[in-house]
Amino acid sequence: MYKKIFVPVDNSEHSVCAIDMAVELAQAFDAKVVASHAYAARMHDYRFKQMEFTLPEEYLIEEAMEKQRKIHDTLITMGLELISDSYLVVADQRCKAAGVPFEPKMYDGKNWKVIVKDVEDSDYELVVMGALGLGAVKDSQLGSVCERVTRRVRTDTLVIKDVKRSKEVGEGASDGGSIMVGIDGSPESFAGLKTALKLGKVTGRQVEAVSVYDPYLHYAMFNSIVNVLTEKASKVFRFKEQEQLHEEVIDTGLAKIYQSHLEVARRIAEEEGVRLKATLLDGKAFEKLIQYARREKPWLMVLGRIGVHSDEDMDIGSNTENLLRQAPCNILLSSQRFVPPVDVSAEETMLWTEPATRLLNTAPDFARGIARTTIHRFAMERGHSVITRSIVERAMGNILPRSSMIKMGIIAEETAAKEVVATDGAVYVCGECGYVARGFEPVKCGVCRAGSETFQKLDKAAITRLARLEGDAEEVSTFDDVKLRWTKEARAALRLISDGYQMRRAKAQIEKRARVLRVPMITLDMVRQVTDDQVDDTQFLTPRGNLKSAEGAGPGAAGDRMVATRPAAEALHREGEYLWTNDARARLRRVPEGFMRTRTRERIEAVADSHSTKLITLHVVEEGIKESLKIMEEMIREQAASGH
Repeated sequence: MYKKIFVPVDNSEHSVCAIDMAVELAQAFDAKVVASHAYAARMHDYRFKQMEFTLPEEYLIEEAMEKQRKIHDTLITMGLELISDSYLVVADQRCKAAGVPFEPKMYDGKNWKVIVKDVEDSDYELVVMGALGLGAVKDSQLGSVCERVTRRVRTDTLVIKDVKRSKEVGEGASDGGSIMVGIDGSPESFAGLKTALKLGKVTGRQVEAVSVYDPYLHYAMFNSIVNVLTEKASKVFRFKEQEQLHEEVIDTGLAKIYQSHLEVARRIAEEEGVRLKATLLDGKAFEKLIQYARREKPWLMVLGRIGVHSDEDMDIGSNTENLLRQAPCNILLSSQRFVPPVDVSAEETMLWTEPATRLLNTAPDFARGIARTTIHRFAMERGHSVITRSIVERAMGNILPRSSMIKMGIIAEETAAKEVVATDGAVYVCGECGYVARGFEPVKCGVCRAGSETFQKLDKAAITRLARLEGDAEEVSTFDDVKLRWTKEARAALRLISDGYQMRRAKAQIEKRARVLRVPMITLDMVRQVTDDQVDDTQFLTPRGNLKSAEGAGPGAAGDRMVATRPAAEALHREGEYLWTNDARARLRRVPEGFMRTRTRERIEAVADSHSTKLITLHVVEEGIKESLKIMEEMIREQAASGH
């Protein structure tokens, strides 16, 4: 795959790890390593000349000045070359020990400029470089050289961010770190997938494809601008009609589109003989990918340099740039392009009859694509593999008003008074991807294709009963005058977000979920599903029962997960990066001082980390103490067995 690997070096920790990574990959792919270092002799010479007037008087005599200039030129040029050479010796020795061909390069000039020019002028297939250099400080995320190089080169670039795990190229089975690929349907992301599959084979690591779609964007946008428009402008925009269109068609269409990207990714992996794990997330792309990476701890994240909506001359996509700076793992930016063949398209799993095709073609050009996606989803949910005219009529009846269906010839005028699709008001939620089906129990999920067994019926009565335990409900009007009720605890949990913009954004997302699920009440659990990552320092995790046994309640009621409530702010004490409640601190003090208390504290903090919280409560302490006791009992048994 890669036959010539380029690695700029500067003797920093990240640079040394980049050398090790380049050597390991060169071994795996039978490649050559080219290492370089740029020194800036001309810059030093220029700076020396600027400072000559500050020299003592005895050096300002012309003969003495010329002598000092020659000495300085010789020392700087030779000294910088020797430093560069010593940096390159490290790479040379690593390559010799691994039996990898090596070529050193030195050049004089501005570091990032000469690196970019060398990459442009050479036939490197991969650039490996550290995210940070010698100038890094505590809060550094991305060094200036790395940032400028990644913006300008069009060669695959592997950025070393996690120095602790970057050396573990061939030890995938031991640490479980996977290779995570962001898939958005762009040729760059599919090329990145093919690269990840090859890396997975040589490193023994699992490859996972992750797609993210954002069904909340339009709702949040409508919610933010509705109050600044005039009455006339609001009528022109017709927010109610637009939001209904998004809820019933476009949002599910987005999920279907991104799921189809994952299906295409699976087909590509199958052709490579790899079983691909695939995950579909909803929300802001870079935010969800960062959260997922923090939770799953991948060894490498592979991203397209630009995304599906970027112009081809874009230097780097916005999601990729955010992830390059903030993701906690190594990043591979894919600049290659791969367009999957048409025959792997998810749409081709269904057949259309001629009458159905003719009927679809009566739809306006701008609506035909989303109509086709909607019909596919409708048919898949009901277990159909052949799309007939009647299926088109029933599917379109879900999304078009009767007047439009009559004009398009989908239904005749005499049948317009009849309901096209009957509904009993039941709501079913897919346990795999969260897709919502209304009025029927699906045979198969139209988004992730999970079977009927993954769907759970949403029990609105159970949610209402749960809401009574969370305080008085308050009715709130949305931007388009839809009435939603919030429990007291749900409102309080939302107010924990201190940033006003983030609070409004979270509120819009919660409202959107409630509207899609058509639940009668917004509960604390529904709020926490959205806000957990934003009120990270104030969440308190307690079990809330089992999803299937909680009186039939589905999403929004009790769940098979940890649900957050908040202790009083005055009861919290910060110790390092953790917040401790008074009763948690008191319980820890009952553990004997010294080694035992120190190890117990470490175990408690590990439990908090496993729950993705920095707040340590009595519940977390008790769980940590139980873990410590288990470890102690195991040690005693081992000592007894060994006779000591």
